[in-house]
Amino acid sequence: LPGRADIELMSDAARLAGIAIERRRAEEALRRSEAKFRGLFESVIEGVYQSSPDGRLVSVNPAFVKMLAYTSSVELYALPSVAMLYCDGADRENFLRELERDGEVRNAELRLRRRDGQTIVVLANARAVRDSEGRTLVYEGMVTDITARKRAEQEVFREKERAQVTLQSIGDAVITADAAGRVDYMNPVAERLTGWSAAEAQGCSIEAVLRLVVDISREPLPNPLLKALSSGASVAQADQCVLLDRRGGETAIQETAAPIRDRTGEIVGAVVVFHDVTRERRLRRALAHQAAHDPLTGLINRREFDSRLELALRAARELRGPHALLYIDLDQFKLVNDTCGHAAGDRLIREIAQLIQSRLRSEDVIARLGGDEFGVLLLHCSLQRAGVVAETVRQSVRDHRFVWEGTALSVGASIGVVELNAATESAAALLSAADVACYSAKDHGRNRVELYEEARGQDRHREMRWVAQITRAIEQARFDLFAQPVVPLRSADSSQPFFELTCRMRDEEGRVVLPVEFIPAAERYGVMPMVDRWVLQRAVAWLNKRSAAAQSLPLIAVNLSGTSLSDPPFLAHVLDLVGAPGIASALCFEVTETAAVANLESAAWFMTQLKERGCRFALDDFGSGLSSFRYLKKLPVDYLKIDGEFVARVADDAVDRGLVKAIVQVAHTLGIQTVAEKVETAAVRDALATLGVDHAQGFHVGRPTPLEGLAERLV
Repeated sequence: LPGRADIELMSDAARLAGIAIERRRAEEALRRSEAKFRGLFESVIEGVYQSSPDGRLVSVNPAFVKMLAYTSSVELYALPSVAMLYCDGADRENFLRELERDGEVRNAELRLRRRDGQTIVVLANARAVRDSEGRTLVYEGMVTDITARKRAEQEVFREKERAQVTLQSIGDAVITADAAGRVDYMNPVAERLTGWSAAEAQGCSIEAVLRLVVDISREPLPNPLLKALSSGASVAQADQCVLLDRRGGETAIQETAAPIRDRTGEIVGAVVVFHDVTRERRLRRALAHQAAHDPLTGLINRREFDSRLELALRAARELRGPHALLYIDLDQFKLVNDTCGHAAGDRLIREIAQLIQSRLRSEDVIARLGGDEFGVLLLHCSLQRAGVVAETVRQSVRDHRFVWEGTALSVGASIGVVELNAATESAAALLSAADVACYSAKDHGRNRVELYEEARGQDRHREMRWVAQITRAIEQARFDLFAQPVVPLRSADSSQPFFELTCRMRDEEGRVVLPVEFIPAAERYGVMPMVDRWVLQRAVAWLNKRSAAAQSLPLIAVNLSGTSLSDPPFLAHVLDLVGAPGIASALCFEVTETAAVANLESAAWFMTQLKERGCRFALDDFGSGLSSFRYLKKLPVDYLKIDGEFVARVADDAVDRGLVKAIVQVAHTLGIQTVAEKVETAAVRDALATLGVDHAQGFHVGRPTPLEGLAERLV
C-alpha cells in the first residue's frame, strides 16, 4: 500500500495537473478574447489608438490610419509625437490637461491634420490608463471624423444667418408661429407695425399680436395664420384689412399666410407676411374718387351717374320708386366762355353746380354730364313733383347774376324731365328720353322745363336714329353721289358743263333714302360736316381721275352745311384737298342763304380763303330767308340760286316774276350770275330766259344721274 507520503505526493501531482489544465484553459480563453478584441479593433469604423505618456503612438487601428491618410500604422508609430497630428498645439495641451485631471475626456471636438495637409474635424473620446500607484501607463481613445457633418452644420448655420439677415432687412413684416399658433419669431418690421417686441410676443397667441379688422365696418377679421394652419393652404386676406397695433394705432395692410411643413409633410407651424399699404390704399381711393368725380365741380361724373341710374332702375323694378331724372343744359353758356374766357366759364359752372345742389334734397344725386350739362336723379319723386323741382332750379339759374371783372351776366337752363319707373327699359333709354325732352325745351324757346312725352319723343328718337344710321352708312360706304345739270339759258354761258352733286343714302336693306329724310337730322345733331367731308372727298377724287386721264373738267357744285362753314378744321381739310389749281377751279361750293347769314363773318372768311385758290361759290335758296340784299356785298359769291318757290310760278304770277327780276338785276349789278331752281316746264324756262336768268336747274332741263355715269354724258 502506498504510504502517506506517496498519497500526498500523488495528491500534489493531481492538483498541479488541475492547475495546469485551468491555466491552459485560461490562456486559451485569453487568446480567444484577444483575437476577438483584435478583430473588433481592426474592423471598427472609428479610429482607435493608444499613445504613451511621452506622446508616441503605440497602437492604431486601420480606420485611424485611413482617416489620417497614412499608408500604414508603421508610419504613425514612427512619428516623434502625436502632437504633430494636431492643427493647433493649444488643443493638444488642453486635451492632455483635461485627461490628467479627470482621467477621461468625452466628445471633444479637435482639428487634426492629415498626411496630405488637409484638415479634418474629429469627435474624440479618451481615457488615461493608470497603474495601482496612479501613474499613467498609456492613453487610449477613439476618434470619429465629423468633417462632413461640421461642414453641413456650418452651411445650415450660414443659411440660417442669411435667412435671418434677410428677414431682418426686408421691407415686409414677418411673423412665424408654431402649430398651436404661438409666436416664435418676429422681424423688426413686424415689431414696428404691431407694437410688440419679439421678446414680448414670444409664446403669445398670434391673435393677440396680429389683430385685424375690416377697414370700413370695423368688424374683426379671422386671423390668416390660423386659417393657414387649419386649411393647410396659403391664405390671402381681404383688400380692406386694417391692423390694430398694441399702441392703439391703425395701419392698412395686405397680408399672406402659409403653413410650414417638415420633411414628412407634417404642419409644424405657419408664417404670415404683411406690409403697410396705407399710402397705396389712400392713393387708390383718391384715384377712384377722381375716376368717379368731375375735377372742376367735385360732382360725380357721367360714368358714376350711369351707375347710380342703374341702381335706381333696379330699385324701381322692385317697386321701390318711382324716381325722376332731370337733364339740365345751360343756355347762352358759350357766350360767357367766348366773351369772358374759359376761366370765367369754369367759375360759372362751379357756381351753377352749387346753386343746383342747394335746391335739392340730401338724398338726391347731381352729376356734371358734360361741358354745360348736368343730370339730377330725384329719388322717390313723382313726375309732377319733379316738374316743380325742375322749375325751381330753372328759376334759380335764371335769377343768378354772374359777375366777372365788373360785368354782370346771366344764363338760362333748358331742363328735360322724365320719370323712372318699373317700365323703364334701361338707363341709356332714360337718359335718351331726358335728352329729348331737354332738346324740346330748347326748340320751344330755351330757358324752360319740358316733361317727356312719348309721342314727341318718338319723333326726336327717330331723328337720333338717323344720326346713327348716317354714321354707319359713311363707314360702310352706303352713300351714292348723283349729278344734276345746271343748264345755261344763254348760249354764251355754255363753255363749261355745270353740275350740282346731290347725295342719297342706302339703308341697311338697300333701299334708297332721299336727302330730305336724313339731312334735317344730320344738321340738327351736327353730323353734316362728316357728310360734307365724304361728298367733297369723292368729288375731288373723281376730278383727279379725269385730270390724270387728260379729260376736261366740268364745274361741280358741292353743298356745304352752315356747321362746316364755321369749322376751322374743315376749312383746313378743304384747302388740303384742292391744292391743284385745275381742281380748285372745277369746284363750286353751295351754301344756303340762311346758313351764310347766320355765320356771316365765318362764311365770308371761308369763301375768301377758297376763292384765292380758284374755287367758286353759289348762294342757295336765295330769297327764302331775308328781305335785304345788303349782306351780298360781304359775300364773294359767283352764283345766286333763286329759291324754287319763286321760280315755280314765275310764268303766271306777276309778284313772283317781279321778285325774280329784282334778284336778277341786283345780282348782275354785283357781277353775280343767277341760277333758277325747280324748273319743271318749258313755260317757266322761257319766262326765266326773258327775265335774264343765266342758268336753269330742274327736271325739265335735266334729271340727276349717278356721278360715275357722268363721264359718258360729258363725251
